[in-house]
Amino acid sequence: MIGSLIVTIALVFYSIGFSRERRKKLVTGQVLIFYTIGVSLDITATILMIIGSSKGMITAHGLIGYSSLLGMLADTILLWRHNLIQGSESEVSRGLHTYSRIAFTWWIIAYITGGLLVAIGKLYN
Repeated sequence: MIGSLIVTIALVFYSIGFSRERRKKLVTGQVLIFYTIGVSLDITATILMIIGSSKGMITAHGLIGYSSLLGMLADTILLWRHNLIQGSESEVSRGLHTYSRIAFTWWIIAYITGGLLVAIGKLYN
């Protein structure tokens, strides 16, 4: 349960960072803070969910979740890299915009899938 709460908080941080980057087309310090906190919370939630799972580490949802976490981690690293090399006042490239959109969308799909699997599991238990 704690893992689910933490991943929901990660969703809030990711969403704020994503929407600010999309709107301004800049990787500001605020965007980096929201993404970094989101990734940290996501990693924490993933570890807690692995510990609390009776199904082990390798499940269909686990693989979706791990890949979405890796996508957001890579996105965060790319945003930090962009900020360090180009500066916070330079426009984000179209490629990075596209990657951020794909990574965030994949993460949302993993989040929704996890919620649905928990809800379905409770119906049958």
